[in-house]
Amino acid sequence: MTGLSLSVLTHPLPALCAVAPSLRPRLGVRDRIDDPCGVALTFDDGPDPRGTPQILRVLEEMAVVATFFVTGEQVRDHPSVASDVVAAGHEIGVKGDRHRNVLRVSPWTLRDDLRRAEDAIATATGVLPRLYRPPYGVLSAAALSLAAEHGWEPILWTRWGHDSRATASPVTIADDLTRDLAGGEILMLHDADRYSVPRAWHRTLVALPAIIGDVRAAGLEFRTIR
Repeated sequence: MTGLSLSVLTHPLPALCAVAPSLRPRLGVRDRIDDPCGVALTFDDGPDPRGTPQILRVLEEMAVVATFFVTGEQVRDHPSVASDVVAAGHEIGVKGDRHRNVLRVSPWTLRDDLRRAEDAIATATGVLPRLYRPPYGVLSAAALSLAAEHGWEPILWTRWGHDSRATASPVTIADDLTRDLAGGEILMLHDADRYSVPRAWHRTLVALPAIIGDVRAAGLEFRTIR
């Protein structure tokens, strides 16, 4: 297939972006926004009928805009929740159809996976996504090539709240996400627990008002990525 003739040596190299932020700009992978007075709040792995609506409610009450990276299988299971994300004025991006490490699937399987995810999002929301974040933040040469074919910009993050870990608490989530926060950062949380510990989204929900307050106390405001 055109664009996917990748050697075994070059295919996994972009995965280093997960642990080597300096490599990201060279590969066209963004982890910041171009706004020294703003930060971008992002949520992964939804939409979820329990977590996403409650998080949307807090965001509305506190006048915060965010970006949601969704999986196709979750969108097909909960299309009205995906539609609510867009209707509320938030940005939506692609995580994949299934939540799998892209290094563990063939380029041709990944092509089908991403096409299915895009179709699911477009059907549920009427929006074609323009942002791509791979599961676990792990990229491959095939993932970058396919993102370019779709016209998607690869997006990672500068920090996350470790909210998908069993040891996380609302206090640690807020502290990990906002301690010494600087303008331009992209922050990552989760609004679903299908791929993590049970009720991980609930700890995020409890932490969210403190996170929003800390960001604004630092003199920063919330922006979408695009």
